[in-house]
Amino acid sequence: MWHRLYYHIVWTTRERQHLIDAGLARFLCRFLRGVARQERAHILEIGMVATHVHLLVRLHPTSDISRLLQRMKGGSSTVAGKERHSTTNLVLKWSKGYAIRTIAARSLEVVRGYLRSQTTKHPNEVIRDWAGDQPEYEIAGQEQWPGSDRSIFRN
Repeated sequence: MWHRLYYHIVWTTRERQHLIDAGLARFLCRFLRGVARQERAHILEIGMVATHVHLLVRLHPTSDISRLLQRMKGGSSTVAGKERHSTTNLVLKWSKGYAIRTIAARSLEVVRGYLRSQTTKHPNEVIRDWAGDQPEYEIAGQEQWPGSDRSIFRN
């Protein structure tokens, strides 16, 4: 099966408070990518400021988007609190809901640019001491997805 399903997903901190610091940003990049892999998704780019997160995600056609987002949001706030990833003792809490848009493959670079520009668009929300995300790119013919038994198979 050949597919290219891309999404731009955004959600905010509770009451749009400045709750994401450098420690939480580093944690979120690792955590969100790990959850995505488990749910047959691939995060290509993360744009983040202190009040919200933008993701560029490729999903497998059988991925459950609502489950993916529930695990990303609920799981990240729970784990971040238990493991104390904040470098400034912040408690990570998310607002309810999220925004999601489909993205055409030809628009991927435009969306990547938009995610990378978040610190310019929101200069008062820049995460201090965080250099930003390391983007990922797909390698043609090497896309892999974990199966229901969490083993790897090619699509």
